[in-house]
Amino acid sequence: MNAVADWEDVPLFDSEQAEAAFWGENTIEMRLMQNSVAAGSESSESVTITLRMDPKMLSRIKRLARSRYLNYQSMIKQWLGERVESEMDKSMRSSTMT
Repeated sequence: MNAVADWEDVPLFDSEQAEAAFWGENTIEMRLMQNSVAAGSESSESVTITLRMDPKMLSRIKRLARSRYLNYQSMIKQWLGERVESEMDKSMRSSTMT
């Protein structure tokens, strides 16, 4: 059994029979499979940023997140999302009043 290390090593198939024959003789390396799952699920949803923060504040945030059984980064993302929605609502209300 051969291990496919790169998606470019997988040919375009003329038929399902050709594809079945290929996969009957080949398998995907675990690293390639794991990287594909991770990239597919997150790459279109999030962008990585860097945020500088006071260490004491970060410690407090982490403690809060732990008490809520959340990942602290997810909690920060949730808080930011809620605040953005709140600010957008305020902005929309003030623009319709003028």
